[in-house]
Amino acid sequence: MTLFTIIVAAGSVASEFSWGTIKLLLIRPASRTKILLSKYIAALLFALCMLLLLFVFSAVIAAIVFGIDNIREPYLAYQNGTVVEKNMLLYVMQVYALNCVDLVMMTTFAFMISAVFRNHSLAVGLATFALFVGPQITMLLAMKFDWAKYLLFANTDLTQYIDGTPLVEGMTMSFSIMMLLVYFVIFNGIAWLIFRKRDIAA
Repeated sequence: MTLFTIIVAAGSVASEFSWGTIKLLLIRPASRTKILLSKYIAALLFALCMLLLLFVFSAVIAAIVFGIDNIREPYLAYQNGTVVEKNMLLYVMQVYALNCVDLVMMTTFAFMISAVFRNHSLAVGLATFALFVGPQITMLLAMKFDWAKYLLFANTDLTQYIDGTPLVEGMTMSFSIMMLLVYFVIFNGIAWLIFRKRDIAA
């Protein structure tokens, strides 16, 4: 699901340059900021729709296979060195909500790459490469360096705070949310600045 979303987001702006349709898009009375914002909102809506479809599909399959009575069963999670009991339904909703944050950040990251690069294939390739390789590299760095906690992929998985241990000791959910907000502003700022200043005729 995340892969499909990244492919769409990474190609949303870059494809306009690759296909030569960017000039036709920019002759419209709407400003570049509005055009970029509309594409970003469209990418986010696609991501959220994909997440909603996944939730509905998973719920239907789970109801068919396991029945609906199991929703009342408690969920046992390992948190802060102890095993805690949680309500199954609340836990599932919490996981999907936190995954939504992850999905929004990856969509924003891919959208920024799309605005930076003119080539559609290059933008999609870089975003996909970052999706698969970024978390692995971050995990390796976190084993040796504390500064790895400031990296993007060390903070995108917020479920580590409700169902496990943080990637780097001392990390908290509030810290990760603050870091994600910083990256969110940076990614959107880069996309906006480059798209506004780009010479379309070049």
